[in-house]
Amino acid sequence: MNELDQFDLQILEILQKNNLTPQRDIGEHIGLSAAAVQRRIKRMRETGIVKADVSVIDTEKVKHSVTLIVEVFLERDKIDLIDQAQRLFTSAPEVQQCYYVTGESDFVLIIVVSSMKDYEQLTRRIFYGNDNIKHFRTLVSMNTVKSGLEIPINMLL
Repeated sequence: MNELDQFDLQILEILQKNNLTPQRDIGEHIGLSAAAVQRRIKRMRETGIVKADVSVIDTEKVKHSVTLIVEVFLERDKIDLIDQAQRLFTSAPEVQQCYYVTGESDFVLIIVVSSMKDYEQLTRRIFYGNDNIKHFRTLVSMNTVKSGLEIPINMLL
């Protein structure tokens, strides 16, 4: 994979703030032509540096305002069971983020649902009845203080 140069990093910084920024505006800001910006963005998408172009949704405005942080503890740490748990968690659309972690718990999940009743149904679907899940611990977010997806690229510039 090619190394990222200063132009690439500047493009990424702009795209992280608004991936709908016109390429000519990006080019004017960093001193490249729109065509050069387009080629660089295309390369970064093809190589997987840019994984997706998404819209960040306000969870409250779409009535999915309950955010939960869930620690999951597995019964056994066999690779096939870890892989099975990963598939289970990533297949649930309510699971926004899934981290396989070190420490006491095996996984940390960030879950967004519209109500605690929905969360109860989710726990029945993915936790209870799964022989490899020893237990899970749920933290309910009272307020989202900060939620972001940006990587601090400006520190590399």
